[in-house]
Amino acid sequence: MPFSNTNARVQSLQLGLRANWRQFSLLVLINAFVGSMVGLERTILPLLAEHDFGVASKTAILSFLVSFGLVKALANLFAGRLGDRIGRKRVLVLGWLIGLPVPLLIIIAPSWGWIVFANVLLGINQGWCWSTTVIMKIDLVGATRRGLAMGFNEAAGYLAVSAAALASGYLATTYALRPQPFFLGIIFAGAGLALSWFGVRESRDYAALEALQMQTATQDGLKIDATPPLPSFGEIVAQTSWKNRTLFAVCQAGMVNNLNDGLSWGLFPLYFASRGLGTEQIGLLVAAYPAVWGIGQLATGALSDAWGRKWLIVAGMLIQALGLMLIMLVHTFWPWFFGAVLLGVGTAFVYPTLLAAVSDVVHPSYRATSVGVYRLWRDSGYAVGGLLAGALADLLGIPWAIGVVGVLTCLSGLVAAVFLRETLIRRVPDPSTNNPLLLPDGAGKKGND
Repeated sequence: MPFSNTNARVQSLQLGLRANWRQFSLLVLINAFVGSMVGLERTILPLLAEHDFGVASKTAILSFLVSFGLVKALANLFAGRLGDRIGRKRVLVLGWLIGLPVPLLIIIAPSWGWIVFANVLLGINQGWCWSTTVIMKIDLVGATRRGLAMGFNEAAGYLAVSAAALASGYLATTYALRPQPFFLGIIFAGAGLALSWFGVRESRDYAALEALQMQTATQDGLKIDATPPLPSFGEIVAQTSWKNRTLFAVCQAGMVNNLNDGLSWGLFPLYFASRGLGTEQIGLLVAAYPAVWGIGQLATGALSDAWGRKWLIVAGMLIQALGLMLIMLVHTFWPWFFGAVLLGVGTAFVYPTLLAAVSDVVHPSYRATSVGVYRLWRDSGYAVGGLLAGALADLLGIPWAIGVVGVLTCLSGLVAAVFLRETLIRRVPDPSTNNPLLLPDGAGKKGND
């Protein structure tokens, strides 16, 4: 097992948001710096490709997004596994060390290949740091506040994405596309590393405590052995990816969600610029989507704890599809802005809820690994989106690329409606089958807020 759940130190801990608010708040702040690192690029990099490097092909421009998505997806997978094996804090600190050179590489880049390589490092930074803050918050709060915890985590990250996108757009308009906007990245990376190194405490023991509490859960007055044998890495990947229908539905929705996020990151600035908008207006449109996404998660994460996960996920995917179709069909600023708002609302419904659903289903002893597998599929959407959107934009034009991704997003919502089971009721694995068992509301929740 990756941790022991019987020692006195574990039993002296307490799960819950209130009991661990200092560490929780610190992790929220750190994730804001993680989001800021990627937010700097959302307005500028596609424009930088055309302006500074003369890249004309949309597929070539989106190569930075493909490299980012592939590396981040794999980093997510290994972040979860490493977090289970060597501890969450070590993975968090390593992620920041790898992210430190990113803004410097973009500032001095003599060719587009340097930008692509910088985004390889950024992918590792985002995958390891964001995944780890997610896992650590899940560890701290226990079973009853997962949606709320994910809402806070993702809200901090994506509000920071929005703020950094606005700030970089302003600096680019006032000064130049580089280097000034990326001076902020040096500050963000340094602050994230310092806080992670000196302020964060390891959280694996909290997952051990939750596993211990699950052992004492009862159903119909009978004690349940909730300590299954640890599955192999390959079995966790298979169960999370396709064997478990609920987790399959979650993974495909996450992948399509980030496919359309990749589209918005890579093509929206070029699309709006082709329609005559300036950098400042583009920055406002690009920032509106993650801003609504970020603020909305403060509510939707908590709502998923009260209402359930499934229908928030389904509704969110369909709302995203509506926003994309509106952006494709209209050609003026305010309807575009409304479409970006719809895209943000739909993503706010989906993003924290998908993470909470994965955490509902899997056992704490290998939850970090399973979350990493989910995030592997989710963030591979950036690579798929970059390839698909770039190819479609080169062949048919950007509006067609937006429309096709909108249709795929709608189909993903329908797949979730068919395959996704409600996960809000607490689940523990049956040791004889390693499949989830449903527990009544309130079972095994002692010690949580």
